[in-house]
Amino acid sequence: MSDTRDANHAATSMTLLDKLRADQPDAWARTVRLYGPLVEYWAGRGGATGADAEDVAQEVFREAAGGLERFRRDRPGDTFRGWLRGITRMILLRHARRRSQQPHGSGGTAALAALNELADPVSEPDADDPVSEKHALYHRALELVRGEFEGKTWAMFWATTVDGRSPAEVAAELGVSTAAVRQAKSRVLRRLKEEVGDLID
Repeated sequence: MSDTRDANHAATSMTLLDKLRADQPDAWARTVRLYGPLVEYWAGRGGATGADAEDVAQEVFREAAGGLERFRRDRPGDTFRGWLRGITRMILLRHARRRSQQPHGSGGTAALAALNELADPVSEPDADDPVSEKHALYHRALELVRGEFEGKTWAMFWATTVDGRSPAEVAAELGVSTAAVRQAKSRVLRRLKEEVGDLID
């Protein structure tokens, strides 16, 4: 596969968020692939398990698709991830309300008081998220663009960016110039930025 992008990629440098707003066909599929595991993780922390967590994730993305125009970056710290987290919390609260309207098992006031004392795990601020959440998002974003590059280009990028090796060391190992290594790294990073923009902030 060549490093030259297909006509869709060459014609535009739109970020994934721009593509969502332009209602491009594959944009939501790519967004779900990128953020789906994280939304399901939040759903699980909020008490939804298995198929329920998947249902919550579907509702979150349906709500996000219908309300994308409400996503703003008006204040410092506004992020797409934070916006999705807020939607997830709202969906989980909706599910909890539905469950509370169903017949209750016994447990009494003491059990209810104990449940009310539990912290709401989804309402924690983004700063308390495990570092692995953002790390996992970056890895899924890399998976989204990996197929667009030749193996050697990807190897040069990976060795310098992820493994932290010097361009000179990688160039010597692969029999290319250091300029070629820097260019490969730059191309992949540029494409990654085009794909996800600042959605992972």
